[in-house]
Amino acid sequence: MANHKSSLKRIRQTKTRTAHNRYYAKTMRNAVRKLRATTDKAEAEKMLPVVQKMLDKLAKTNIIHRNKAANLKSSLALHVNKLGE
Repeated sequence: MANHKSSLKRIRQTKTRTAHNRYYAKTMRNAVRKLRATTDKAEAEKMLPVVQKMLDKLAKTNIIHRNKAANLKSSLALHVNKLGE
């Protein structure tokens, strides 16, 4: 176990941050999954900006990598564009 007050505090902080990051990463994954499952183009076009904003925020706070966010946004935009065909 930790021997210093500062390391005990670090353990507490890490636990809190991990829970916070996990929640938002899971929420993002569910939103992406829901958008990919959508077959209605109008609904998907409404959801796309919301999901893109979420991805940008998570990339900005380093919860996900910025390149991962860019790749997801790109693939989701392609998905939405293909729905009308």
